[in-house]
Amino acid sequence: MAAESSKSGSLFSMISLATLCFSHLLVFLSVEAIDISGGFTAELIHRDSPLSPFYIPSQTNADRFRNAYLRSISRVNHLRQNSASPQALQAPMVSTGGEYFMNISIGTPQVQLIGIADTGSDLTWIQCKPCLKCYKQKPPIFEPKKSSTFETLSCKSRFCAALDIDKSCDKKHNTCGYNYTYADGSFTRGSVGTESIAIGSTSGRPVTFPNVVFGCGNNNGGLYEEIGSGIVGLGGGPLSLISQISPTIKGKFSYCLVPVSAQANATSRINFGKTADIVPGPGVISTILVHKKSSTYYHVTLEAISVGNKRLEYFTSESTEDAVGNMIIDTGTTFTFLDPGFYEVLTKALEEKTGSKRVVDPRGYSSVCFNVKKESDLPILTVHLAGADLKLQTVNSFDRVKEEGEDVMCLNMVPSDNIAILGNLSQMNILVGYDLTKKTVSFKQTDCTKHH
Repeated sequence: MAAESSKSGSLFSMISLATLCFSHLLVFLSVEAIDISGGFTAELIHRDSPLSPFYIPSQTNADRFRNAYLRSISRVNHLRQNSASPQALQAPMVSTGGEYFMNISIGTPQVQLIGIADTGSDLTWIQCKPCLKCYKQKPPIFEPKKSSTFETLSCKSRFCAALDIDKSCDKKHNTCGYNYTYADGSFTRGSVGTESIAIGSTSGRPVTFPNVVFGCGNNNGGLYEEIGSGIVGLGGGPLSLISQISPTIKGKFSYCLVPVSAQANATSRINFGKTADIVPGPGVISTILVHKKSSTYYHVTLEAISVGNKRLEYFTSESTEDAVGNMIIDTGTTFTFLDPGFYEVLTKALEEKTGSKRVVDPRGYSSVCFNVKKESDLPILTVHLAGADLKLQTVNSFDRVKEEGEDVMCLNMVPSDNIAILGNLSQMNILVGYDLTKKTVSFKQTDCTKHH
């Protein structure tokens, strides 16, 4: 999420900064590389899954949903505050606590680490020794001097230049440095280098990528969690892991997120290379990825949303906003966010269609709820992207809330000024595939609990 250019954002201090999680989080990765000409698949662990090291058994589903809501508000506020500044979008990480985590190994010999796998971040960074200041983490802190494959990055490197305003240079040693400060005051500073990074695959054998550019943080502080080690950038910018390994994976990756109710028994998957091709056959839809000033985020164009057969043309309160590329697809945001004016039109149409009056969300969120007993009484919502009509099933659009004597269905969408985000609830049970060469993103309705 983006490096902070202004110190605003009081919501950020409410949430702790943590570190999308591969393959059971306990798979040990070796230095052995494998042939990935056919692509490879890894697992993503949601932070609230029983398989996650962040899982708290004593929390209720209502507690987890409330925390996810707060993390979403924190993230979207930061995106909104910085959306006008391309420089502010170089390190898109805010105090959201992370939604999905990945397990990687780095160096030779390898050190196993856990970090946020984030489609809204570019530079991958981890904590490194020697520490001027390091927060406490359970995985061992990486010590580059003990790795035979670590190299520092020179100040004149094109990757150093890509850091833009966040770069620094140690002229004495000709080493590139980075300096990211986040909206809650958390920060990470250090040198930029290259290293061998291994990703666990569902085959049980690791995939190793040499000479990956990453940030080695020697001075880190703020609201971080012990279990995590940093950020793994899966955004679209030149510094992201996805961009760096793009020649190997032919610019293709995809993911399939399992519904919340299935996370105890199934894991989400992320695919790279040939395995990322959308399953052929009927039902595949595609839209164009729109290039914006910041290349970090995956922008698409939202044209309208239909409630049943009633199409509602999308609009924003800011008439000067460019309608092309007006929505971000983001796995790190739980809810889907829409312009407040349009949101009101949408909820009125839902009220008419269901024949039920809106009620206040008993959880205290910004969402609207309806006294609907049967899920079949709820209309299908269709998100009309440019050239692609994405139908959202009930699991994508609504959540049943039984709280404070209420039994209602609440919309998994909330209002937000000036920025639209397709959150991860709206993407569950959908195979979402990115082709960065063709600059498209595709969708196919899929049972993600069975997708391998």
